[in-house]
Amino acid sequence: MISPAARDALETWLTHLTSLGGAAENTITAYRTDVLGFLAFMTQHHGEAQGLAPLSKITISDMRSWMAHERGRGVGARSLARALSAVKSFYTWLAEREGFEPTAVLSTRSPKFTKKLPRPLAEDAAKAMIDTVELQSMKDWVAARDQAVVTLLYGCGLRISEALGLLGRDAPLPDTLRIKGKGGKERIVPVLPAARQAVERYLSLCPHPMEPDAPLFRGVRGGKLAPRAIQQVMAQARMQLGLPATATPHAMRHSFATHLLSAGGDLRAIQELLGHASLSTTQAYTAVDTARLMEVYEKTHPKA
Repeated sequence: MISPAARDALETWLTHLTSLGGAAENTITAYRTDVLGFLAFMTQHHGEAQGLAPLSKITISDMRSWMAHERGRGVGARSLARALSAVKSFYTWLAEREGFEPTAVLSTRSPKFTKKLPRPLAEDAAKAMIDTVELQSMKDWVAARDQAVVTLLYGCGLRISEALGLLGRDAPLPDTLRIKGKGGKERIVPVLPAARQAVERYLSLCPHPMEPDAPLFRGVRGGKLAPRAIQQVMAQARMQLGLPATATPHAMRHSFATHLLSAGGDLRAIQELLGHASLSTTQAYTAVDTARLMEVYEKTHPKA
């Protein structure tokens, strides 16, 4: 059983992250799960509840035991690296508050893993996806709705949650949208004419009244459209087009970034458009672009 002091410290830290750091709800949930798992292991490992004093005496050997236990129960390297990052962040805060040295925890090396590169669609495939999504519904307004959402994902680089978070007051779409992304971070996104036109067509066919505070994109019964509906319609479209399972709503956002980069877009500007907090996240697209360049090189360069 985790000690009340340790649990209270964890909740205080999470509250601190939420109020001062603006951490997203999903991030807080993941941090809570990861650190609770760590604390539960240390309780079992030492045979007693770990209060703040025992937690301050965690050794490198303890950390290795925890990591071996996690790998032993099937936790992948990427997930374990995330959990270790959460534990280190918690310990950095706790050590400063309680006045102990957290070196054993902070010096623990993260497991190595191969970073997954974004899997964008080719430009013609992205356009074909937008056109084919419209063919999946017998109802004109639903077909127009699905096409409008996917057009926004590709044309503006929106996350699906951001597109489905738009409200009636956002229509008709202006030349630029103010989008609130992860962690409440705001960014300005230009809206292409094709995206505006797709949304206007959907609105002209939508049978539900478009109130200012109501969701812009509606489900069949008039409620907020669920992400699952767009995921399913894209799954149907990609099967018809012969595209891989990686052709998801998020892949349209990846495609937006990669195609901008291919056209000579500035990496820092693309970072702003995507709402990435770190440029290193956006730099993954340079690896994608380089990978495609090498593929073309291998196919076309005359062999010696």
